[in-house]
Amino acid sequence: MEAVNRALQLLADRQVAVTALDAPPPPGPHEVQLRVRVVGLNHIDVWGFRGMAFAKRLYPLTVGAESACEVVAVGEGVTNVQPGDRVVPYSALTCGVCPACRRGRDNLCENVAGVRGFHVGGFAQDLTNHPARLVVKIPDAVSLQDAACVAVAYGTVEHMLFDNAQLEPGETVLVHAGGSGIGSIAIRIAKSLGCTVITTVGTADKMEKAKALGADHVINYREDRFEGVVRKLTAKKGVDVVFEHTGADTWAGSLLSMKRGGRLVTCGATSGPTASINLMQLFQQQYRIIGSFGSPLSAIARALERIASGVKPVIDTVYGLEDFEPALARLESRDVFGKLLIEL
Repeated sequence: MEAVNRALQLLADRQVAVTALDAPPPPGPHEVQLRVRVVGLNHIDVWGFRGMAFAKRLYPLTVGAESACEVVAVGEGVTNVQPGDRVVPYSALTCGVCPACRRGRDNLCENVAGVRGFHVGGFAQDLTNHPARLVVKIPDAVSLQDAACVAVAYGTVEHMLFDNAQLEPGETVLVHAGGSGIGSIAIRIAKSLGCTVITTVGTADKMEKAKALGADHVINYREDRFEGVVRKLTAKKGVDVVFEHTGADTWAGSLLSMKRGGRLVTCGATSGPTASINLMQLFQQQYRIIGSFGSPLSAIARALERIASGVKPVIDTVYGLEDFEPALARLESRDVFGKLLIEL
């Protein structure tokens, strides 16, 4: 086999290696061939590394669900991009024809063929082919590193805050885990709207970094019950929106932090997937609780435009392809502030 295409592959649960693959064939009809430049790391990579794919998959599996790429070739019938364009590929292999896809709700596709880097081969390789309809052009003002934060992290935040929570300028929002990739992005987006931002973090160092991002109030959840501090800060009214993605450890406190009619939007459960809810509290306080997973293609495009306007993601560290395991270990231990990237 000719060593023309480096790939970072999961050989078995928690076993990775840089391997050599054959170059992909020329792109077929309605496909593009991509040269991958930067890959973003997310908790979906941690789950995949642990073997938590929630579906059958075959090893070896090329990892990487989030990336920024350059188009090197296009197949027959491709009109939306051309060689030389920089693009963000959408990692979910949606069908494009079901009712949800036709409504622009790509992340509710009824016939999705898996997520690249999680169920099927991902983007952590030099060259790969991808459906042309599932790429979004990167504006000139956006760097490849910033664009590599969009397909999973920034797009998820865009979808959570606007499509789901319908965040309005001037509202008060509680952002959990403000030092995480999505938490740091949520702080920056909310502040760009003129919102009052309260965030939780776990260390004194992260408190200072969150303040530097623009958070109005930062709570160390290891030292204080965040819900009590939130009630005090809001004169017992509570916040308009809770940006929740940590799960069991913060769930009850998040509900107590909401004002009457408040909205809680959640996309994750890193501290555990099971929590309870007081139904009388739910209906008497008229809470709106919204589950959010991934994002539609439209949110990817909006996210890139928001970055072009100056609301950039927070990047902690950029690693080389061979440093995937220590980078993932940092992500798993939560010893990060912002996004971790792998540059090819």
